[in-house]
Amino acid sequence: MSLNLLTIDTRSGNAEQLFADLRQKLSPQGDVVSDAGRERTIALFGAPLTPQQVVERICRDVRERGVSAVLEYTAKLDRKELTDATLRVPAEEFEKAHRAADPRFLETVRQIRENIAEFQRAVVPDDIRILRQNGAARVELRQRCRPLKRVGVCVPGGAAAYPSTLLMTVVPAQTAGVKEIAVVAPPTPFGAYNTDLLACCHELRVTEVYRMGGAQAVAAMAYGVAGVPRVDKIVGPGNLFVALAKRHVFGEVDIDSIAGPSEVIVLADETARPEFVAADLISQAEHSPGSGVLITWHPPLIDAVRAELEKQLAHLARGDLARVSMEAYGALILARDEDEAARLTDLLATEHLHISTAEPDRLLDKIQNAGAIFLGHYTPVAMGDYVAGPSHVLPTGGTARFANGLCAADFIKRSSVIHYNREGLARDADLVRQMADKEGLTAHRASVDIRLQ
Repeated sequence: MSLNLLTIDTRSGNAEQLFADLRQKLSPQGDVVSDAGRERTIALFGAPLTPQQVVERICRDVRERGVSAVLEYTAKLDRKELTDATLRVPAEEFEKAHRAADPRFLETVRQIRENIAEFQRAVVPDDIRILRQNGAARVELRQRCRPLKRVGVCVPGGAAAYPSTLLMTVVPAQTAGVKEIAVVAPPTPFGAYNTDLLACCHELRVTEVYRMGGAQAVAAMAYGVAGVPRVDKIVGPGNLFVALAKRHVFGEVDIDSIAGPSEVIVLADETARPEFVAADLISQAEHSPGSGVLITWHPPLIDAVRAELEKQLAHLARGDLARVSMEAYGALILARDEDEAARLTDLLATEHLHISTAEPDRLLDKIQNAGAIFLGHYTPVAMGDYVAGPSHVLPTGGTARFANGLCAADFIKRSSVIHYNREGLARDADLVRQMADKEGLTAHRASVDIRLQ
């Protein structure tokens, strides 16, 4: 079966519309649902609700009815009957999983944990202090940094187990100094019943794991239910319903981002090897859904990569899933030149950007928007997904225009601390009076004047 892949030549007349269509497909939607999904929604809720409406109903029910609603939706959506007593993974299961784990896997976890911690320690913000002193007038300004007290982590578990996501969320939080970390994973063989995931939790000293997923898990952490105290921030990826639920509860708690399908742009020149490029595109498409886009100004690379995609997809275990994703969300784009390629890359503002060129650092200077950037022919995105150190929780759907990847700094609460003595107040009092008079806020002025009478 031939790969039906969108190809855009920016020299053609319809290129602009094709590119606009691609940008739309990769942007956050929220209400796109398959026919099968629509039928299941009707069966469960009695109406053809949109995903957003489903999430709003689940979150409302969890807020109003607490843990009973969580258990009810877990039974309906995950087909798993749990009770208050079995919702949380007991300590002995972590210990049993850890004892049974492959020692090589545990050593891999330790090495990756140290790689992540090394990078995250470097990005933790520190307190700052500024002293303005002129004679007896003294003003001290500080920024105080404190870790959040309690954080919730979403770990997917539908189609595969993701101990890497546990590492990429928990270790940055721990590095920042967060003491309480609650992990939620769906009650599936790839989720909260997965022994590798539980062994990884034990290795990271995570002891609070709940067998729940989807919007009900997000709502439980945001509002707090019996047995699950509310958190200050929710991080980690998930399916569409998890993403929409995080958006819905934002304001009750902080969130990292509203993550969509995984995506990569490979920006390549004539020195790129087609088999490397094809492998990178497939590696994100196999998340299913996932997007892989090649942008090049070297025409022969388009056909060479297409041929490699056909070849590699035929032999990969998840090749059929990746093929569907590539046809739905992938593209091969031929730009006029290097500058246009960089401009198109910025417009898509992708989650992962792999610059596979002879001089990747030079091209890097031309690009503003990307979640994580991989330089050179021998830096596949998988290195960032698993071992390098920066978190693989990254902005998707074009949000890299303004959003950042998760890091230890995101778990830090910053407070400004301001301290004037009387002489310092007197020195700056006229500045306050001028602004208060302009804005008509007489009580602001009076709060200064009363201290200087």
